[in-house]
Formats: sequence, structure tokens, C-alpha cells
Amino acid sequence: MFYLCNYSSPMGLITLASQQNKLVGAWIEGEKYFGYTINTQTEEKPNLAIFNSTKKWFDDYFSGKKPNLSQLKLAPNGSPFRQLVWEILCNIPYGKVTTYGDIAKQIALKTNQTSMASQAVGGAVGHNPISIIIPCHRVIGANGNLTGYAGGIDKKIQLLQHEGVDTTLFFVPKQGHLSTI
Repeated sequence: MFYLCNYSSPMGLITLASQQNKLVGAWIEGEKYFGYTINTQTEEKPNLAIFNSTKKWFDDYFSGKKPNLSQLKLAPNGSPFRQLVWEILCNIPYGKVTTYGDIAKQIALKTNQTSMASQAVGGAVGHNPISIIIPCHRVIGANGNLTGYAGGIDKKIQLLQHEGVDTTLFFVPKQGHLSTI
């Protein structure tokens, strides 16, 4: 059984999902892979301890604080490869960005491989079921391209700006071309 509740944020409604008092999902309304890791057996339970601590985390985050992930019990559902990518995402500091290629290099080192495809990393980043908390918005493409956010590039830009990242340095693909923000 999965339990659900909603959190109203500056990004829009965020649906939270838990199982066994662990957070398994946090999806921004309209997100590309909304709810893909939970089955149809769900029940609304807005006052669970995990939801209360997650709402507090979001309150702190959106008020400009830098909340610590250790206060939440996260249990995103995914393959071992995706789990490794999401673990790396959790180590990207607030207000900083990294590239898909840099994550691919880290994974290659951790798995004793000579290389790892950035596209495989991109797939795992895009399927992150715990948006914002597992900070997939902090991953950019090569040469500063702002690509690949399941919640939408506009929300990725908002989140980065909220964290103090100068997004004017990045490029946003627009109808097949690159243009500055």
C-alpha cells in the first residue's frame, strides 16, 4: 500500500508518496513520469510522520534555508544503476550544478568501468521519483545546456535561481536552436 498527500509549493502542487514510513515519491504536478513508481493501491493519509517531515523540509527549502537530506527517510524505487545515479545527485551541493558527463565519470569510477554513457545517466536522472529533494534540477548538459528536467525547463530554471545559481550563463534549447535565457 502506498500513501499519498499533497504539498502546495511555489512550483505548484507536489504529490508525496510513502510506503512503510519512507518517502518514495515527490512529483510536481504535470511532471513527465508522475507517479510511475507506485501501483494503483493508494490511500490519502496527509498526517503521516514522513509527510510531516517532508513538508517541513519543503517549507525550509522554499524559505531559503538549506535543509539536510538526513532528516528524511528516502526510498526511491529503481534499478541498482538508477539508485547509484540518485545517490550521486544527493551529493550535489545546494546552489551548484554538475553535468551528466561528470556523473557518468563518477559512475564509471565507482563501477570499475572505463566509461559510462551520459545518455544512460540522463535516463536515470529524468526518472528520479523524488523531485527537488533528490536534486536532479542541478544537472545540466555539456557546454551549459539546460536540458532534461521532467518537471519542465521553466521549473528547473526557477529552482536553480531559487538556489542562487546564475542561470544567464546557461543555454536553453528553443525549437531546435540554442538561445540564452
